[in-house]
Amino acid sequence: MKKITLDQPVIYEIKVPGILNENWFDWNGRLKIKVERDLYPEPVSILTISIDQAELHGLLGHLYAFGIPLISVVCKEYFMNEKE
Repeated sequence: MKKITLDQPVIYEIKVPGILNENWFDWNGRLKIKVERDLYPEPVSILTISIDQAELHGLLGHLYAFGIPLISVVCKEYFMNEKE
């Protein structure tokens, strides 16, 4: 299993309420946004990106600055490795 460290990028999935546009955030084309409309009562944007812990902190700061609340933040790579 890959050990998670502060400086190694891993895949994170961040869920926020509403519809976000990829143009809102400049992450050098690394940020992917999918809007899920069928699983929840209201649309939920699912942000997926491979970043290290410092960049994650920065991204969460941007969401906070825009007044966007968090539904969840999950380290997908960690859970994928846990199943192996």
